[in-house]
Amino acid sequence: MQINKLTKYFFYTLMLNFLLSYSQELPPIIKYTPANYEAGNQNWMISQDKNHYLYFANNEGLLEFNGSSWLLYPSPNETVIRSVKVINDKIYTGSYMEFGFWKRQDNGQLKYTSLSKTIKSKILNDENFWNIINFDQWVIFQSLNRIYIYDSQTGSFKIISSKSGITKSYRTNNSIYFQSLNEGLYEIESGKSKLVSDSEILKKYRIVNVFTLNDGLLIQTEFNGFYKLVDNILSKYTTEADSELATTRIYSSQRLSNGNFAIGTVSNGIFILTEEGKVIYNLTQIKGLTDNTALSLFEDLDKNIWVGSDNGINCINLLAPIHSYTDNTGVLGTVYASKLYHGNLYIGTNHGLFYRNYNSNGEFKLISGTKGQVWSLFEYDGTLFCGHDSGTFIIEENSAKNIFSMSGTWKFVPVPNQKSLLLQGNYYGISVLTKINNQWVFRNKIKGFDYSTRYFEIDDEFEVYVSHESQGVFRLQLDNNLLKTSTFTSYPSPKKGRNSSLVKFNNTIYYAYKDGVFKLNIKTKQFEKDKVLSSVFDKDEYSSGKMIVDNSNRIWFFFKNHIYNFSTSKLSNQLKQNVIPIPASSLNAMLGYENITQIGTSEYLIGIADGYLILNLNNLIYNNHIVYITAITSNKLNGSFINNSIQKEGNFKYNENNIAFSYTVPEYNKYIKAEYQYSLEGFQDEWSPWSVKSSVNFKNLSSGDYVFKVRAKFANSYIGNTAVYSFTILKPFYATNFAVFVYMILLLFMSYYIHKAYKNYYHKQREKLIEENNRLLEIKELEMEQQLMKLENEQLSQDVYAKNHELAVSSMSLNSKNELLAFIQEDLKKTYENGTSKIKSVIKTINKNISEEDSWKVFKEAFDSADKDFLKKIKQAHSTLTPNDLRLCAYLRLNLSSKEVAPLLNISVRSVEIKRYRLRKKMDLLHEQGLVEYILSV
Repeated sequence: MQINKLTKYFFYTLMLNFLLSYSQELPPIIKYTPANYEAGNQNWMISQDKNHYLYFANNEGLLEFNGSSWLLYPSPNETVIRSVKVINDKIYTGSYMEFGFWKRQDNGQLKYTSLSKTIKSKILNDENFWNIINFDQWVIFQSLNRIYIYDSQTGSFKIISSKSGITKSYRTNNSIYFQSLNEGLYEIESGKSKLVSDSEILKKYRIVNVFTLNDGLLIQTEFNGFYKLVDNILSKYTTEADSELATTRIYSSQRLSNGNFAIGTVSNGIFILTEEGKVIYNLTQIKGLTDNTALSLFEDLDKNIWVGSDNGINCINLLAPIHSYTDNTGVLGTVYASKLYHGNLYIGTNHGLFYRNYNSNGEFKLISGTKGQVWSLFEYDGTLFCGHDSGTFIIEENSAKNIFSMSGTWKFVPVPNQKSLLLQGNYYGISVLTKINNQWVFRNKIKGFDYSTRYFEIDDEFEVYVSHESQGVFRLQLDNNLLKTSTFTSYPSPKKGRNSSLVKFNNTIYYAYKDGVFKLNIKTKQFEKDKVLSSVFDKDEYSSGKMIVDNSNRIWFFFKNHIYNFSTSKLSNQLKQNVIPIPASSLNAMLGYENITQIGTSEYLIGIADGYLILNLNNLIYNNHIVYITAITSNKLNGSFINNSIQKEGNFKYNENNIAFSYTVPEYNKYIKAEYQYSLEGFQDEWSPWSVKSSVNFKNLSSGDYVFKVRAKFANSYIGNTAVYSFTILKPFYATNFAVFVYMILLLFMSYYIHKAYKNYYHKQREKLIEENNRLLEIKELEMEQQLMKLENEQLSQDVYAKNHELAVSSMSLNSKNELLAFIQEDLKKTYENGTSKIKSVIKTINKNISEEDSWKVFKEAFDSADKDFLKKIKQAHSTLTPNDLRLCAYLRLNLSSKEVAPLLNISVRSVEIKRYRLRKKMDLLHEQGLVEYILSV
């Protein structure tokens, strides 16, 4: 059982050492998979034009990459393109029984012209063109059977054949060579083949490439490595990689501009060798390549190495200022801290503390007892401290001693003026370490403060400032013996913040979170916003407030698109800002746990999720680049896109007013991306914010003249040129000059006809007005006549009223007369009873004078004269009325009371009331209807 455990432990240790044995920092490798460029897996040959655009002979056609976008041009005969070569302004390609060239049109697109069609009858059946070489004015297309030499000036062809076939052709500085199996190495002179060497090795083994040496040729074979050919004598050329190369097949190779060699294998990636044959790198799939088979190799104008593999494309930034160590096994883990100490590089990760000798490529080894989360590494007074999830460790070479295990440890801060004391921030407050007999030991925990203390600093007054992500900023007043804090204050401002931090820089305490950087005012004990350091928060998108101060007194910040650092100027106290355009996405670091450590004068180690990067600030210098407009497309609303000329000014129809621009800086760096600004004069005169996006679309532009401008910067340096494109959105047909002229003519005609129409209108209106006035006059006359008639009627009414009044007066007089006569008659009757004949005679005379009949006749004549139709109307309305009823109606028409009517009828008032009652019944009046009111209304 014990043996089994030992075996497992030995096996685990062996595997760990094996997996971490290649601890070399490698140049950045960019992976482009078939899913990225949307074409075939295999890429057989690579070339580049003067604009730095790359071209790949791909299984599905000619693949173009301009640094921002990929574009595939399908093979002209729908076969695999095997070879590509840029010569001047043409891109030559070779495929199955077809070769020719592509040339860029005004719209930025490539157009193919076939050369093989001119000699179609001479091309062999099933012939494939695997290589293209240029030499002066000639272009050489090589198949496995023949070499076709094309004179680009005359358009003529020469053909070189080989009985046993041609494996490959090669170009050196001044010559063209090819190999024919079983025959040897040939050189082309004056359009003919000449045998250079028929050595058995060169006849038997396939030659991959031929290079020029000062005294001869260096020949690389497929399985047997390098050979030197000097004065027709072939000798072995030994390299460090011979043993490894012997176990695999070499498929491609490239002589680099610095004299080194890049060698591509079928199963072991690529090797980079020095001129002397020493191995610099062996890059494989586990180290970042998309595949271990390198079908093609190419060095571009920026000294990057491009690899066309069996499953994608890779770009190796050999001269990049950043090199990386990537842990593809997952054993190392995410790097949280690092330190170069006594010649060893220590890496603290979430898996533990690892180390290796920095000056060698030895393996990283786990320090026993440190397995788990490492938070920090701190060197002080010749001792290396490790803040760990398990407490505090002191590191000595390859061992770790735990001196504090009561809580996890975040950070270490020296106590001012007390060299033998250290404060450490723990999960549950702050504790003190002391140095006794040259040994660091735990002394005490500071009482009164139990919050997690990840970021803290102490000033000369024993005041400690703590940043807590969820609680904000605290100020603690410690006693002189560092045993307890009497009080602590929580700052209401600045507020707490995600990924906030606190650090001491230039003897000033700073706090940073999403709203900026705040520095402590020593006098007021308050935090005030620092405009200089906070400026980067306005320029870039916040991702972390983590601040790190390095050994050179630089303070570092990490943002979404850049890394910033500030350093003190040598001639003043002003801070100088430096920008490193590495986005957070490239770092793949834990937000809030970013870390950077100075390990040399200009070298920095940056921890990432799967290893670390080595950044050399002195190498942040790049060649001049150019920004190009690569495509201009337009379309109607919901219509298809049309490619337009990028060489001359554009004119677009008014309804093709959706204009899209694509642009690029042909730069192929893994970590640093070009940034762009654009403006569109006539629409958006201000420059846009900087962005890595390499296209913009303007929709629904109005008619007019526009000038599009785009500029770029790379590695924080402005690129010299500004790409400019002028264009015009034409007016719609209804807004052209001709249309305006037509509109003016139509306007004149319309004005004439409108004037004429208005004239007729006003004439008609005048006649109508006259007619209206005449009609109004007639209406006025009628109104006057009606007024006169009204006046006459009123006069008649007044006359009627007057006559009625007179009639009433007359009736009253008559009534009074009859009353008087009746009174006299009564007196006389009383006297007559005593009796004389003369009195009897007087009574007869009085009776005669008070006769009702006579009185009624007189009244009726007068009443008819005043109201002649009343009696007739009332009789028609009520035929049952008697003369006495009509008489009563007449009296009531005069509005006489019962008392006034009684004498006229020579009856009592009671009798009048009875008559009135009977009259109502004859007229069949309603109970609520008045008799007099009814009679007056007739």
